[in-house]
Amino acid sequence: MNVPPKPESHSDHLVERLSSLPWNRFHTLIVVLFGVGWAMDAFEVTLIGNVLGALRAHFHLSANAMSLILGAWFGGLMLGAVGFGYLADRYGRRRIFLASLVLYGVTTLAAAFAPSFAALLVLRLLAGIGVGAEYSAINAAIAELVPSHARGRASALVLNFWPLGSLVAALLSWLVLSALPPDLGWRVVFGFGGLIALSSAWLRRHLPESPRWLASVGHGAEAAAIVDAIAAGVTNASPPDATPIGRRVERERLAVLTLLRHYPARLALGAALDFSEASGYYGLFAFLPLVVLPALDLAPAQLPLFYLAGSIGALVGGVAAALLLDRWGRFATVTSFYLATALGTIALAFATDLGAIVLGAGFALLNLLATGSWIAAYPTFSELFPTSLRASGIGVSVAVGRIGAMISPFLVGVVGAHSMPAALLLLAGFWVIGTGAMLIWRWLGGIEARGLQLERITPRENVARV
Repeated sequence: MNVPPKPESHSDHLVERLSSLPWNRFHTLIVVLFGVGWAMDAFEVTLIGNVLGALRAHFHLSANAMSLILGAWFGGLMLGAVGFGYLADRYGRRRIFLASLVLYGVTTLAAAFAPSFAALLVLRLLAGIGVGAEYSAINAAIAELVPSHARGRASALVLNFWPLGSLVAALLSWLVLSALPPDLGWRVVFGFGGLIALSSAWLRRHLPESPRWLASVGHGAEAAAIVDAIAAGVTNASPPDATPIGRRVERERLAVLTLLRHYPARLALGAALDFSEASGYYGLFAFLPLVVLPALDLAPAQLPLFYLAGSIGALVGGVAAALLLDRWGRFATVTSFYLATALGTIALAFATDLGAIVLGAGFALLNLLATGSWIAAYPTFSELFPTSLRASGIGVSVAVGRIGAMISPFLVGVVGAHSMPAALLLLAGFWVIGTGAMLIWRWLGGIEARGLQLERITPRENVARV
């Protein structure tokens, strides 16, 4: 049955107050500063796609070697999401969302000076770990800090910084690669990315720890003080050295086993949704440089124009998801976007012989639908896990998704070398997985979390639930 359980008995007043606060300048600030992390991930994905041609020429890379660059990045995302998800549950969200941007910024800046292909691969792996940490800590923190009535919209707005980052990366890459020699251009683009990330980490330094996490590890007084500051709209509620270290009970140290034992359906939904969107989304971005560029004989400097068109579509799709999550609800919004993306990909498969303009317009439309899909999906499965395991649950879901992100570009390259329509039909199949997962969740009586306090979504008692 789709009946919410009773709220947790401890810290009831604190979480009730935090959940019902009116929106103020603190909430606006955290949306912006957390959103920068997602912008960095988008910057990376779009950047790599844009400079892949320049890297191939500079390091004399084969197609398999170019795929290794993507593989190293996705492998880092997987390691970062799982490892730092556990650390965010054990030591708090704040330490992780600061460390993640610093790691990403330093390694991306260093990539601008990479002396060899091997060094570039190592730096891409480390930068991916930093962004993987963002997936876990940021999604957990934003869900726990904003009022219940605006949780879906706020989480989606944070994720909407992805298309903004993608747009900036496409513009920057287009301008730099057009104005500078290719051997210098890709280094300048990496350098900009690293400097922006380090600047953003500096701006995040005064953001507070999640009061819910503090209460869950026995620091109720600190949690109450932060809630007071949030209610007053204070934007520097926690000095850099004021976050206590959590005291976790032994059974929660094996987070994955705890999730599998007590929340298997929720974990399965998160993993399926993330695998579906990561396979389809990253496969779509690999489709351009690996399939479209060779087939249409485009110059590397022209590829950013495709990404610019796609980024505009992504902005529209992301805003639509943000507006609909708290209106239509999680089930209707996520299912509609995933299904529409699958159908749109199938339609484009039958229009690939109509030329570059049609492919560019189709890519923009698919980016709109695909971006709306994953921006709706992340808030949906992030809020299903208990506070003590939320970052771990997100991390495991993201890690499963990165498996799809790693294999999808390889499959797209192999299939696309023989048939462009077949590559698109493959991508459509990935989006069908997410659609099916949402339908099964609804059939099982999975909870619709729109507007509910987090503590009413997930019970304290250790029983398997949907």
